[in-house]
Amino acid sequence: MISYKNIQTKLNLYLFALLTITLIFPSCTEDMPLKSINFDYAIHNGQTISTLPYAGYHANDFSAKMDLEELENGNTMITITLSNTINGESYHMHAHDSADSNMTPNGTPYNESPNCDVFIQVATGNGGTVSVSQESKMSYDELLNEYSGFFVIHDPLQAVSTTDITSYLVVGGFARTQTDIANLASSTSNYEFNTGQVAEVYAYAGTHPSNLASSIQVDELVDGRSRVTIRIINTLDGEIYHTHAHDMADPSTTPNGTPYEESPNGSLFAMPIQGNGGLAAATNISEMSYNEITTNYDGFFVIHDPLQNVTTVDPSTYVILGIFAR
Repeated sequence: MISYKNIQTKLNLYLFALLTITLIFPSCTEDMPLKSINFDYAIHNGQTISTLPYAGYHANDFSAKMDLEELENGNTMITITLSNTINGESYHMHAHDSADSNMTPNGTPYNESPNCDVFIQVATGNGGTVSVSQESKMSYDELLNEYSGFFVIHDPLQAVSTTDITSYLVVGGFARTQTDIANLASSTSNYEFNTGQVAEVYAYAGTHPSNLASSIQVDELVDGRSRVTIRIINTLDGEIYHTHAHDMADPSTTPNGTPYEESPNGSLFAMPIQGNGGLAAATNISEMSYNEITTNYDGFFVIHDPLQNVTTVDPSTYVILGIFAR
């Protein structure tokens, strides 16, 4: 005959064993921790599409970070953090699905309409760091392993275009690691108003205010070319500043005895820049390499006085005159 006491003892032993197994082998239905990851993006110097690097004049210390956070509802929170923004400017940011360029209206390797279900936001620059977020309808794993698309940040200093890739401040694979471009070179040369620094006889003679100054920024690109950006500060609103590179030359060989070729070097830089009462700028993508421009090239940097007729033979009409990219 089995006593109640024996039954109770066996039941207690069974419960103890069950508890021990549970502690050693936790339930496989226990919730897994939610995942997160981030990606860094730099200005597009050709790391994604080498033939179409960014061709604007936004400061090149701009960068972006993309954070992905898995949500309990199966969606993904995407946060974009922009660094070194321009105060008051609007940064349009989009996800664009990859596509066969033979099938798109303008030959782009993506659908020109953004994918709103993945990411489409606008951030207003504040002079520093700013962040925006969107809950994407795609899962964390889908974005990382299945989605094929581009992440685009439009240059706030140009009109928004979904077809002109050179106007994209950033373009890269959406939620993908970017090519390391840390070794690409960049340098800036600064120039003061022409008071005869190159030669006293060439000092500016005119009525333009002498607070004008300029700079040349040269950025090395992935494919060996260079982005040359000219910035002019304290410009006169509405006036046109013809800005040129002129190859150095022997004065005895030039028509008017100038120590430079009178025809500008358009492959390096020859563009008009319209003044706006403050900072005005323009950019050219040059076929010359960074080292060719900053080390080997011998030329003059010239900004013509917008208040006088343009002449390439009278340096006293140049508001800026210096050695190019030095």
